[in-house]
Amino acid sequence: MRIRFSNLFGTAPLTIGPVHMAQHASGSAIRPETDHAVTFRGKPTVTIAKGGDALSDPIPLSVAPLEELAVSMYLPIRTGSSTLHTVGNQTAFMTLTGDATAMTQFHTGETTSSRIFLTDVEVAAGSNAQTIAVIGDSITDGVGSTQDKNARWPDALAARLQANPALRSIAIVDAGMAGNRILHDGATPFLGPSALARLDRDVLNKPGVHWVLVMEGINDISATDVLATPDGNVSAQQIIDGMKTMIGRAHAKGIKIYGVTLTPYGGVDWPFTSAAGEAKRQAVNAWIRHAGAFDAVIDFDQVVRDPAHTGSLLAAFDSGDHLHPNDAGYKAMAAAIDLRLFTRDR
Repeated sequence: MRIRFSNLFGTAPLTIGPVHMAQHASGSAIRPETDHAVTFRGKPTVTIAKGGDALSDPIPLSVAPLEELAVSMYLPIRTGSSTLHTVGNQTAFMTLTGDATAMTQFHTGETTSSRIFLTDVEVAAGSNAQTIAVIGDSITDGVGSTQDKNARWPDALAARLQANPALRSIAIVDAGMAGNRILHDGATPFLGPSALARLDRDVLNKPGVHWVLVMEGINDISATDVLATPDGNVSAQQIIDGMKTMIGRAHAKGIKIYGVTLTPYGGVDWPFTSAAGEAKRQAVNAWIRHAGAFDAVIDFDQVVRDPAHTGSLLAAFDSGDHLHPNDAGYKAMAAAIDLRLFTRDR
């Protein structure tokens, strides 16, 4: 195994180390017999330049599919601005008492649900291993799912793949980013580099990628009303054109790309939702379904919408904010994916 740390958004060099990696037990505990010190070019610490990243040396740790891992890092110098994945949906434990990376039970006074600096976990695999990379926003990030339960829809899809002996060699990269848009970078409350800006780094360049799933665009639609700025005002056609660009870039690398319909958001507090926004969502979904531009279509809208009110989530699948599905909704979405989409050309 190898892990990658990033200082992409840092304002100065970042020093990390020592670092340990182990199999997770429960809470803040690891399985002590699996604990390994992580090195970078043979050294226990690494300094990453502003905007850069660092890939570790190989770690001789064997893990089973879907097994949880624990990565412990010591930050010897105040970091300043951090590079983090805001919605990790997993509990991370923090202490100010010094280097605790070799502890088997982490004692902490603070926690966070974000993933800090850690961006990749790579696993050595057989020659038949392939990857599905999913790019999306908060719905792909799992907002609305239960903390520490791995209940996002890509998690549920991974479980389905592992339950099928013919598909167990397929991994999933979840590149969901809460608040993300296709066309524009973050502007509060929208976050992160645009999908177009991060497509290569977060998706197309990941090891073994054979398929890409795109579920993104609802934040582009909502930004028109939320930001009320010329930059934020985008049409359905502009969103479609952005998707066409993603399709072209995936095909240029020989990667199949599947379009996922945008799920309902009726009932979300104004100005996030509007009649004009719903019309854009319907137009984008119609194009995804019927244009034939994507290599295949996955219709999540049809899975989670209320048949009596198609602009809204089914109550049984609503996490409570009328935008993000709950665990049952995410599981239903993953269950609706035709696994034959990932058996062709294998």
